[in-house]
Amino acid sequence: MNVIWRTLLVMLSARRRVRREGRLGPTGISRIRLTTLPTDIDLLMHMNNGRYLSLFDLGRWDLLVRTGLWDVMKERGWYAVVSSETVTFRKSLELWQRFDIESRMVGHDDKAVYLEHRAVVGGEVYARVIVRARMMKRSGGTLAHDELFAAVGYPDGIPEVESWVHDWAAASALPPTRAEAPSVWN
Repeated sequence: MNVIWRTLLVMLSARRRVRREGRLGPTGISRIRLTTLPTDIDLLMHMNNGRYLSLFDLGRWDLLVRTGLWDVMKERGWYAVVSSETVTFRKSLELWQRFDIESRMVGHDDKAVYLEHRAVVGGEVYARVIVRARMMKRSGGTLAHDELFAAVGYPDGIPEVESWVHDWAAASALPPTRAEAPSVWN
């Protein structure tokens, strides 16, 4: 099953969960259960490192739908783009292994929101990713946080972004899209 089909299934399931359980709070933790499929593995018979990021996207979709943010974004022509992400692997996910993806918002700064996703088996973290995402407008430009929070309300209880995350975001940043960014190897 390709990731697009998984995405559609996750979104439908998230809608059902909202109807049944109500919305997830903005600082809540989203959990979805997945299985490592043959299309997820590499020649070493464990989950391909690139596939983790695609599957963590599923956790982001679940979080967006269950918090209600997806409906607001769709209605207003907003969307999010990942500007950077870092993943740390601890243990391998094997073929047919069941695991949970846990997702939550871990903070924001003046330009981006930060999310954390974890691949978890039996309560144990196998991999973790930190995502920095920018909110954009289909009409053009970046969505200001003031406008975002005016539409959805400022979520109470969002933790401060840890200082190492700010350091990582600054260290991994590329020049803005309108600036030159020549490929020069040192």
